[in-house]
Amino acid sequence: MLIRLLFSLAALLAACQAHALDPAVALSLVSGDTDARIEALAKATATPDDPTAALIQALADDAVKVKGQQVWLIQKDGRGLDPVTGTASPVPDDAEDVINNNRMRGEIDAALAALKLFSPDEKVRREAVKTLETETDEARLPLIEKALAAETVPALKDQLAVVRARILLGSSDAARRLEAARTLGDSHNASTKTVLVERLKEETDVGVKSAIQRSLQSIEASLVWSDRLGALFSGISLGSILLLVALGLAITYGLMGVINMAHGELMMIGAYATYVVQGLFQKYLPGAFDWYLLAAVPVSFLASALMGAALERSVLRFLYGRPLETLLATWGISLMLMQLVRTIFGAQNVGVENPSWMSGGVLLMGNLQLPWNRIIIIAFAAAVLLGMAFLIGKTRLGLFVRGVTQNRPIASCMGVNTARIDTYAFALGSGIAGLAGCALSQVGNVGPDLGQGYIVDSFMVVVLGGVGQLAGTVYAALGLGILNKFLEGFAGAVLAKIAVLVFIIVFIQKRPQGIFAMKGRSAEA
Repeated sequence: MLIRLLFSLAALLAACQAHALDPAVALSLVSGDTDARIEALAKATATPDDPTAALIQALADDAVKVKGQQVWLIQKDGRGLDPVTGTASPVPDDAEDVINNNRMRGEIDAALAALKLFSPDEKVRREAVKTLETETDEARLPLIEKALAAETVPALKDQLAVVRARILLGSSDAARRLEAARTLGDSHNASTKTVLVERLKEETDVGVKSAIQRSLQSIEASLVWSDRLGALFSGISLGSILLLVALGLAITYGLMGVINMAHGELMMIGAYATYVVQGLFQKYLPGAFDWYLLAAVPVSFLASALMGAALERSVLRFLYGRPLETLLATWGISLMLMQLVRTIFGAQNVGVENPSWMSGGVLLMGNLQLPWNRIIIIAFAAAVLLGMAFLIGKTRLGLFVRGVTQNRPIASCMGVNTARIDTYAFALGSGIAGLAGCALSQVGNVGPDLGQGYIVDSFMVVVLGGVGQLAGTVYAALGLGILNKFLEGFAGAVLAKIAVLVFIIVFIQKRPQGIFAMKGRSAEA
């Protein structure tokens, strides 16, 4: 009996502790003016319990009613729940909805984020810290310090320390402000710089002011480097996209001499093939949606390669050695392909979703984030380049392509079917354009005009790198991408584009063969 009595008493104490929300506190959270409610919210979240957290969540969901001294949480089925006792309670018809203005909503969101700092899920805690980055309310300091002491992930612990320091920067204690100023000097964040600048205008203590100035110098130096690294990464990312687009053109124009103005539309076909595969996975394999892109890669290659082979067999094989006619014919084909896509898919852009493993990014130096989709595209471009170099340099098909390119009559005399090799080479270049379209679908919308924005740039890459030279295509694509992004930081996007075009014109005037000249007696002459 004694043991049973002790267990009952422990259960009763646990129940009382689980429902420790005071009726007066619950009422102060939902009624009164905004300032009083915010003050009550800060006090409630300083020592939170489950009923308090449930009430704050219900406020965020607009699921709270009040009448007189009684508060109700409205459940999904419409029933009422007493937030103090946790028991069901009937809601009168004349109970009023609790209205939250924008200021109150912001405070409620910050309070919920503070409560989520103790979640066992690291992702939830990370999102909560991000929400609290601009927090300055000193009333939440005990909760943040408690979360800081309990946090085990080093990166999140550092971010929480910065949040705590930003709150302490407004403290009335000069020693705490000094500690905060020193801590914030290691944050390397642009928003932290703004906070320090504002505090510097109001600071009266000489020691704290000096610490703030040193922290500002440290942050400014870090931001300069992060801007440079960001521009470099953006340039490499743009260069990798230009490389993917230009690799196919390096075959059709560089090796075969065909001025293919429909190359951008072949890339567009690859992008739409990715869109179709996405739709099929959404309809028939929703559980495997994250892997649709792996299936879209070969499909986009085959779709563009088959279209390229059909164009070569039906039109282009009759125009070899006639560059003007080839240019006009492929330009007309590009218009036809765009209209065909508009007829099938509509004139509006379509959205292609990133798989979950391509979402987010890598955070560097506080304010520099490298998106995963860009990183994966850079790696994809490198893989396509290596595959193409192996195919051209080490396989039988590559040997035949090089032989036909260098001397078509002799290759034919040696038994090479030059017509078939032309089709294979053009299909290969078109397929690589499809892979470029697949990659581009992950960084922007897909539309009928997708290829128009890259055809001129891809021709510039091939000509600048040296016709028929894969190494030159790589150097030209990365060089133009990086140069363009660095110039954008000084002159803007339009002037940067003009400057790059002027540079290419001057370079070609001085070195018509491009960065790498085709080896042979004609080049040496």
